[in-house]
Amino acid sequence: MTPTAMTATQSGEFRAAGTDLSERRRSGVSTGPLIDITAAPDMIAMHWDTDGSLRLGAFTTIAAITADPRLAAAYPGIAASAQGLATPQVRHLATLGGNLAQRSRCWYFRNPHIACLRKGGPDCPARSGNHLYHVAFDLGPCVAPHPSTMAAALLAYEAKVTTDQRSSLTIGELLGDGSNGGSDNALQPGEMIKSVTLPSPLQDERGLYKRAISRTHAEWPLVELCARAVVKNGAFQFVRLAAGGIAPVPLRLAAAEAVLQGNAASAANIVSAAEQATAGAKPLPMTGYKLDLLKGVVRDLLERLAE
Repeated sequence: MTPTAMTATQSGEFRAAGTDLSERRRSGVSTGPLIDITAAPDMIAMHWDTDGSLRLGAFTTIAAITADPRLAAAYPGIAASAQGLATPQVRHLATLGGNLAQRSRCWYFRNPHIACLRKGGPDCPARSGNHLYHVAFDLGPCVAPHPSTMAAALLAYEAKVTTDQRSSLTIGELLGDGSNGGSDNALQPGEMIKSVTLPSPLQDERGLYKRAISRTHAEWPLVELCARAVVKNGAFQFVRLAAGGIAPVPLRLAAAEAVLQGNAASAANIVSAAEQATAGAKPLPMTGYKLDLLKGVVRDLLERLAE
């Protein structure tokens, strides 16, 4: 996965680990010159600050994130999300920056003979074609879900991204709001992700991750959720829910969070929050099933967090 957003620019396309880029080159979706980049030491390391925050270099591999015990203790939802994606072989090579900046996995985009919006075409063929695995929250002209599991997890943890041109970008600022059907993110041509900073964890917070998939292993999620919460005295003192696989960008489930924030961690409130998880949804003709999956995943993780 390449830790940049460069696609079809005059300068070429950056290559780091290349787990996504290599496949796109093989199929003919990506062509043109390549720029091999070498990571500086600060782009590989995990740096803990004195306030308990963590800076992850963009070249940090997904496998390294899953294997670090201090990270898993402080940010369990991040570690679990990393553990859940792809295969061990991919996690060993794939980088955090590359996971954030990977290209769409839509089968129309991945077909070199189809000119969809993300390749400069006139429209989104998935909208009127086979969109079984596509969005249930229709936010823009492209209906492919964003492919980054780590983006949803980092959204839940309110992480900030630094590039070689800008700093303190939120995940929303990095990826956009889904209204631009021609781009996978909001990076400028030639702009490179350098690091991701996670704020210090809250006292007594817990974090979980779950994905609904169509087979047991090594499958793209139909719906995925990273959830974190602080439950004290029988109530949700803090809650964050971020979902992937359902929209052109990862989504914070703000309506579901509002049901729980400051309220009892009761079965009734959890059921109500799960129902509110689909607020604002606009499923396509073939994607209504994702709303039931989303409600089920939200309910499951909230019940576990409330235990």
